[in-house]
This record gives sequence, C-alpha cells and structure tokens, in this order.
Amino acid sequence: MQRNYLFGSEGRWSRLTPIYLLIPGVLLYLVIALGPSMATAAYSFTDASGLRGADVNWVGFDNYNEFLFEGLASRDNLAATVRTLQFSVLVTFIQFTLGLILALLLNQKLKGRTFFRTLFFIPVILGVVIQGLMWKLFLLPRGGPMASIFGLFGAESEFLGGLPSEAFMWVVIVQIWANVGVTMVIFLAGMQTISDDLYEAARIDGAGGWQLFKSITWPQLTPAINTNFLLNIVGSLQAWQLFLVLVGYKNGTQVLGYLVFAEGFGQGESPAFRQGFAAAASIVLFFLVLVIGFAANKYVSWREERYVG
Repeated sequence: MQRNYLFGSEGRWSRLTPIYLLIPGVLLYLVIALGPSMATAAYSFTDASGLRGADVNWVGFDNYNEFLFEGLASRDNLAATVRTLQFSVLVTFIQFTLGLILALLLNQKLKGRTFFRTLFFIPVILGVVIQGLMWKLFLLPRGGPMASIFGLFGAESEFLGGLPSEAFMWVVIVQIWANVGVTMVIFLAGMQTISDDLYEAARIDGAGGWQLFKSITWPQLTPAINTNFLLNIVGSLQAWQLFLVLVGYKNGTQVLGYLVFAEGFGQGESPAFRQGFAAAASIVLFFLVLVIGFAANKYVSWREERYVG
C-alpha cells in the first residue's frame, strides 16, 4: 500500500525530502554567512566610509593596489601580513604542544586532576575583553604583579608598552593562555576513547612510556590532533581582539585582523573611517586563511588516511 507523507507520496517523499529539509539551512546560510561575505567583497571595490549620508563611489581595484603596492603604508601592510603568519606559527606550535602535555599529565590518575582541568579551562570562558584587562593589570610596568616579580631579580620591563617585539610576544603568551584549555580538553576527550587493553598488552610485551606514547597514544589521537591543528591555525590567523585590548594601534604589533578593524573604524594612523579599504584588507586575510587552511586540511586528511584508514 502506498503511503502519503507531508510532501507527497512515498516515492516522491523519498526523492525530494532531503531537498526540502535542506532548504531552510541553505537559506539561513545565504542570509547569515554568504550574504555578508558577498557584501564585503563588493564593498572592497568602493570608497565606503560607513557614515550615514556619505557618498559611496566605485573605485575598482584602488583599495587592493593601495594595500599591496602604494608607498610606505603598503610595506606596513605586508609587514602585518608576515606578522600574522609569525603569530599563527608561534601560537599553533606552542599551544598545540602545551595542550598535549597538559592532557597527558591530567589523564593520569593524579590527586586533584579535576581541579587542575577546571583551572586550565577557566580562561576559555572569560571572554576576550576580560582576559585582556586581567593581563593588562597584571603587566602594569609600575607596581604591577609581574613588575614586582621582575624586581626580585633586578630586572625591569615596560611589557605591553615597551618595544613592539616585546609587546607582540606578550600578546602571543596571552593568546595561548586564553585558548590552551580548549586544546587540552580536545586531547583529553581523544585519550578517553583509547582502550586500556591496548596499553596493558603493550606493557606485557615490555613497552616503556615513550613506546606507549609513540605506538598507541599518538596514532590513536589522530582525530583530536587533526582537529586541534586546524582550530589552532585558523583561530590564530583570525585573532585580533587581544591586540585591540592589550596594545591598541602600535606600529610593529599589528596583525591583519586588527588592521581591518583599525582601518574600518578610524583607529589607525588616520582617524577616517575607511570601510572600503578595510573590506579589501579583509578579503586579503580571507585568501590567506583559505590557502593555509586548505593546505592544512590536505595534510590532516593525508595523516588521517595513513593512521586511521
């Protein structure tokens, strides 16, 4: 007997139902994700300021030309692009390694491990502004806690207000502190899925600690490793809020994400609102994330096929 469903008879239902169910999600994606992205791409070819009543003129590739090739500002922009890559490499490598070490330690049956798991994860839930303000107070060069610690050893530092390279490294440290909890939790979740029988069998065969990690833990953690690798890369390439809260606009510290905000909302060297130029910078950042993300995804796919099959 043929059954009748909401969207037609049994035959048509089985063929068209997936399409009907996909329509709300596709429409939502078009409105929330693709729509603003297309609008940003269109804005990048204009001199839009975002101010009410201001004229918007079509300028072609002028914004891209200015960003990449015109004068000293283009050198600063390219330096910000290189700095973005440096920030991503440092954060990805250190956060990944530190998260793995913490997960390995807190996966042992140690007293107080639940407390330390919570302690390391707390920064994740604080929010970027609170994280930044906490560290800004902690790093006060006159009378702050870190200055007092440095004073014990006879050292001084301006921390965030010092050399650009020093301020940049402090932002790297805060970025890692703020997000290493997520990396740790993903590794811990992966470790919980590894059967104790594998470790027990390897110990019976005489495997030591390093051999257990190399032959069992590392291969079995492949999904968690790949997830953390991609999240760390993409997250660090897009980071900019901590630069705003901790350092503000300071030559020698800007990354591309912060440059987009500064140019769009008059926080850069010029107080003008240059949202068309900021849109062009965001498109450059988009292609940077796309290329690196694509290469990283190809690598983790190859790695997953090798270890998991």
